[in-house]
Amino acid sequence: MRRTEGTAPVGRAYDPGKVILPGSTIGVLGGGQLGRMLALAGSHMGYRFATLDPTPDCPLGQVASYQITAGYGDAEAARALAKQSDVITYEFENVDAAVADMLERESYVPQGSRLLYTTQHRLREKRAVEAAGAPVAPYAEIGSLAELEAAVARFGTPCVLKTATGGYDGKGQWVIRSADVCAEAYAALSRAGTELVLEQFIRFEREISAIAARSPRGEVKVFPIAENIHVDNILHLSIVPARTTDAVRKRAEELAVKIAETLDVVGLIAVEMFLTPDGELYVNELAPRPHNSGHYTMEACMTSQFEQHVRAVCNLPLGSTELLTPVVMVNVLGEHVEPLLQWLGSQKAEEPGVSVKVHLYGKAEAKHKRKMGHVNLLARDTETALAWVERTGIWNREQEG
Repeated sequence: MRRTEGTAPVGRAYDPGKVILPGSTIGVLGGGQLGRMLALAGSHMGYRFATLDPTPDCPLGQVASYQITAGYGDAEAARALAKQSDVITYEFENVDAAVADMLERESYVPQGSRLLYTTQHRLREKRAVEAAGAPVAPYAEIGSLAELEAAVARFGTPCVLKTATGGYDGKGQWVIRSADVCAEAYAALSRAGTELVLEQFIRFEREISAIAARSPRGEVKVFPIAENIHVDNILHLSIVPARTTDAVRKRAEELAVKIAETLDVVGLIAVEMFLTPDGELYVNELAPRPHNSGHYTMEACMTSQFEQHVRAVCNLPLGSTELLTPVVMVNVLGEHVEPLLQWLGSQKAEEPGVSVKVHLYGKAEAKHKRKMGHVNLLARDTETALAWVERTGIWNREQEG
């Protein structure tokens, strides 16, 4: 039974007056861990979930009411998802934008396809961020080896060559540390058959992220700023509160709100930024969905990012983003699963002052460097939580560089 209110106006992906009430079904393009945690949060509110994903028994499929096993570009499968759903969202941005556009015309996708079209392409994304009045690192579109060599000479080294589409966790990019590798880098990345973009390297002090939620009615809320530490180009730790000043945190929140409003976001938008030693912020990337650096919200905030995303796309009032406790989130990769399970099985009691919250995603195979879960460490302060992580051998302070 459809339980909605209002009708969609012409020329807009969402209706500010339309509310999707609990008891409705939320269709999700994508069936990974983000969709799984979205469904676990939304089911507590009374929503049902359906998913379209090519992997049988995918993480979301294990907890959803219905899974369509098909590729993201399968239009008929997408239409079948729409028949099961009162509203459709996506859990990662590499779904087929053409399919999202079709669904936007034939069903209700309040996030729309325009945001996907923008964030799936690094050049379009950078131009959109600049249009929102937010700073990005100097960049250049690269269409030939000669253009790359000229841009490297202009920017200096190191700089980073990236494919304009695809790529995640360090894939689809090449750090150019000297001009004599330009030919090799260009040959390797141009095989992807997409435009390339060269970014000037920003010498940053910290990487931080801000996650904003915006609803069709125009309400916007931002979660506390996370400080992120990457190892081998994969997010390893998120530390909240971020170890920086109140002024920097406030500026990061303001940039996230400006971007969410300018891009007409519905749902979540994660804004990854570089913080330089002189206190300047540069936007690095956007993600129009729940984000790895927001997993800490599941226990540490009054409202998790996943519940907030449900609230936003369904046009319910947004929940409080207040931080309840300092927290460190640690990603669990394939190589960490067995040691984590052994640790869990050997513990008689939790350590004083630290509460360990384990989240595993139900993936079938624990591959090296594959994200299999995460742990949220709630503590009296972030130093206490970081000390716990160091004692387990998962992280040491030398990795911060």
